[in-house]
Amino acid sequence: MLTALLADIHANREAFAACLAHARASGAARYVFLGDYVGYGADPGWSVDTVMTHVDAGALAVAGNHDAAVSNRAEDLNDTARQVIDWTRDRLTERQRAFLARLPLTAEDGDCLFVHASACKPGTWEYVTGTEPARRSFAATGQRLTFCGHLHVPELYHVGSTGKIAAFVPVSGTAVPLLPQRRWLAVIGSVGQPRDGSPLASYALLDGSRGTLTCVHVPYDAATAAAKVRAAGLPGVLALRLLHGR
Repeated sequence: MLTALLADIHANREAFAACLAHARASGAARYVFLGDYVGYGADPGWSVDTVMTHVDAGALAVAGNHDAAVSNRAEDLNDTARQVIDWTRDRLTERQRAFLARLPLTAEDGDCLFVHASACKPGTWEYVTGTEPARRSFAATGQRLTFCGHLHVPELYHVGSTGKIAAFVPVSGTAVPLLPQRRWLAVIGSVGQPRDGSPLASYALLDGSRGTLTCVHVPYDAATAAAKVRAAGLPGVLALRLLHGR
């Protein structure tokens, strides 16, 4: 089965729609959403509704820190992110806010763990930015495969029987064999606000039958998404990030 893994959508309707269309065209039969459906972008209601529709059809979804901040004002966000969440909160319906509030921090399926940030104390939203955070995440779960987002930059970590952790940046469109003798931690790039130097939307396809993961970049109308951010009166830096991918 081919599973689409989508993280950090951040209310970017144009990017989200493009990734979903790409996943359908690629033959994805299942969807997993790795958090942060709101924040930064101008279409939070549409993004949440779209995730809800997929969950109703059997998709898995976990909470991100921006999602949690909608109902929990104590969440630690920078000033720009908090300004957007305050704007977002007033534009979500009660049903949409309730959906975000009841999302779990993690989800498991077979040998896979899905989480927004690190598997180590997921509610503290630790970034996996190197081998030590990766080691803590590996130690926190017995699952062979962990998939997360939060960083907005794709990277893969793996550890074998010696305990040595190695990491590399996946090449877009190239299938990576998730060798069964190793454990893997895949940080999935961002759909709605990529920060890997490319303005293209990013998501991944997990092929369960072949045991591979393919990170892909998808073109979308970033200019329209950026114009919506400006028209909404949100911080201009958020529009520039969409155009430059960092």
